[in-house]
Amino acid sequence: MLYYYSLAFGILALLFSIAAAIITLKKDAGTKQMQELSDAVRSGSSAYLNRQAMTIGAFVVVLSILFYFLQNGSQIIIAFVTGAVTSYLTAYLGMNVAVRANVRTAKAAEKGVGAAFYTAIMGGAVTGFAAIGFGLIGISLLLSYLTISNVAILIGFGFGASLVSLFARVGGGIYTKSADVGADLVGKTELNMPEDDPRNPAVIADNVGDNVGDCAGMAADVYESYVVTLVAALLIAAGIAAAHVQLFTYPLYIAAAGVVGSLASMLFMKTKKRNATGALYKGIGSAIIVSAIIDYAITYLLGFSVDYFVAVLSGLVLAILLFAITDYYTGSGRRQVIKISEAARGGAGTDVIMGLSVGLRTTFFPVIFIVVAILVSYFAAGVYGIGIAAVGMLSLTATILTIDSFGPITDNAGGIAEMAHLPSRVRNVTDALDALGNTTKATTKGFAIGGAALSATALFVAFAQAVHISVLDALNPVVTAGIFIGALLPFIFSSFLMEAVGKTATIMVEEVRRQVRTIKGILTGKAKPDYAKAVDIVTVNALKALVVPEVLAIATPIIVGLVLGKAALGGLLVGMIPTSFVMALFMANGGAAMDNAKKYIETGKFGGKGSDAHKASVVGDTVGDPLKDTAGPALNSMIKVVSTISILLAPVFITYALL
Repeated sequence: MLYYYSLAFGILALLFSIAAAIITLKKDAGTKQMQELSDAVRSGSSAYLNRQAMTIGAFVVVLSILFYFLQNGSQIIIAFVTGAVTSYLTAYLGMNVAVRANVRTAKAAEKGVGAAFYTAIMGGAVTGFAAIGFGLIGISLLLSYLTISNVAILIGFGFGASLVSLFARVGGGIYTKSADVGADLVGKTELNMPEDDPRNPAVIADNVGDNVGDCAGMAADVYESYVVTLVAALLIAAGIAAAHVQLFTYPLYIAAAGVVGSLASMLFMKTKKRNATGALYKGIGSAIIVSAIIDYAITYLLGFSVDYFVAVLSGLVLAILLFAITDYYTGSGRRQVIKISEAARGGAGTDVIMGLSVGLRTTFFPVIFIVVAILVSYFAAGVYGIGIAAVGMLSLTATILTIDSFGPITDNAGGIAEMAHLPSRVRNVTDALDALGNTTKATTKGFAIGGAALSATALFVAFAQAVHISVLDALNPVVTAGIFIGALLPFIFSSFLMEAVGKTATIMVEEVRRQVRTIKGILTGKAKPDYAKAVDIVTVNALKALVVPEVLAIATPIIVGLVLGKAALGGLLVGMIPTSFVMALFMANGGAAMDNAKKYIETGKFGGKGSDAHKASVVGDTVGDPLKDTAGPALNSMIKVVSTISILLAPVFITYALL
């Protein structure tokens, strides 16, 4: 009975997701040509996710067998499979509506910014509310089936979500940037084609990539953060000797409050202005205010000290701070972005150098913010405070994912408007929303990276409880070895992703050149490129390339735990979490700043499109793309996979470790 309220709010969120899907799909899908273009993007996106599901399924089967023998029971398998299935459903449902919302957004742009903005927001809400709906329903049902005494089984649910997130982030990131780089290097720099030119053989693959990377990938990433944060908070509560049932259920109350806050935010995300940034900030602000009011009321009614509310509030405040600071460094027209645009006048080299400089500097304030949040939450409510601070931050998941999915929807809408040769007034609307969507994709990545770091910190506390470690001795050479391995892991992991993008993009570049050379009439528009071939190339190569990083993330903590023991594994987590956090910030923000520097020049600044500065900025964007959309975001999933499998197999490491 204790978990029926969280189940009810999960169902409420899922019902709103379904309602948003119905509202979106009832809107006008435009002309036959627009629908054909949208169908091509939808077909490519579905084909990729269907193939990816087969790869994920194989891993799930193998790991389920492994867990059965190592953990000697079926409950962990039920939780693991449930986490994997709900994560995949979140990504698949959200993406399938997003690839239908794009053409409807393009059509709505005929009526102005307000109609197009609302269509894209409602399309994005499907993903956002499906994530928290599936998360709360899954955890509530498992808690009703389990007992508090064996709540550690819940970590299987978190690991299932983490596994799918890693696949979605890694595979989707490789796909989207390989297609994007291939399309840009030939289309823009060699043939002087505009963005989303239908003559470019890679244009459909590029639009597909926006969905499998920024929509499905982000959905699985943030869904994973949401559920593993809840699980970590529950594990911490269960591990406190004096814990009572209200302390255990408090994180679920916070999550339920977040559902109400996110529903309230939908009332404020409306605008008729071409610069719609204010509407998004109103949405986030309203979600935080409503959630905070309800969180305070819950804390008071449960008889808890106000210190618990302070811990939750620190997480809520951290969310808006990370959103704002990312916007400051990467937003279109911001001072840091203009610096990179100016540097492009000196050539591609100076553009990249300035972009990397900005990326490195963007790490300062987010690290300070998260350090303050950890300290405030800890001194307010101990290690439990860190857990509920993370839950407070991630309770905004529905709003953040709605805003994130807005990005690929408006990006695709702009592509469809270009390829369907819609009137300039329509294209002006979609261009404005596309520019805003590019900023939202960057800012929501900042939230996702911060959420991953905070949830990983909570998971580390849960790991320490699981293996009965109260202090890690940094002078112990085994611990030191673990720290070095943990610090090394994100670099090696990222290297495989960057290599995969480089190899696949090279194949795509050659394919685009081949089609332009052999299919007569492409450049004049009299012949249609072979879009399907380009889509297939990226799909096959992306799925091949993701296997090694997956195995690396799963095998490393197992090997360290079995060979060097629990203390070394604790050191690995200590080295990995902050290193991955800072590295992810650098890559994601630096890449986003270089991308928006290119877009700033394309507005007519420093010579505009076709100028030497523009060509240099395209190269800079090409360097930044795999940083911001592949390697950087994938680190979010990696640190949570490593953390959850460390907790999941903690009994094995205690019993069988060599040291």
